[in-house]
Amino acid sequence: MHDDSPGREAAPDDPFERARRAQDRAIARRRTRGKTRPRPGSPAPWLGSPTQRQGRAAEMLAARYLEAQGLRLLARNLSCKAGEIDLAALDGSVLVFVEVRARRDAAFGGAAASVNRGKQTRLLRAARHFLPLLVGRHLGGRVPACRFDVVSVEAGAIAWIPNAFME
Repeated sequence: MHDDSPGREAAPDDPFERARRAQDRAIARRRTRGKTRPRPGSPAPWLGSPTQRQGRAAEMLAARYLEAQGLRLLARNLSCKAGEIDLAALDGSVLVFVEVRARRDAAFGGAAASVNRGKQTRLLRAARHFLPLLVGRHLGGRVPACRFDVVSVEAGAIAWIPNAFME
């Protein structure tokens, strides 16, 4: 049995003590992962992977595009256990939940085709979760008509598909 009492020191070559110290170091590394400051010249670890950075850039591009089309942006990156809503906006009196997809090219069906039935179900669940919040915060308690749009970004070109799928 391992004794952690303060008066007892483990032998330096004790394999159990070495394993415990190695586990403590691994736990400490996991706790600080992504929280350390980057070295000058290196990319910041909290910016995410290249795919995550590409996704954030596509969301920013889609938000600017939709605002230029007359939509009023209400929220970005609404996340819950049910799923995530990339953008929520108002198009006149219609509340629009927007899924943004980015692909480098149209291989394998392209960005818009990747919003399959499973993704649509997650979007519906997340929209049901956030609808009361958005209605209370931005619409004075009045529940508007809702729709689901998809904005795809492929090779720098934007395609907006209003009312991409139904509930």
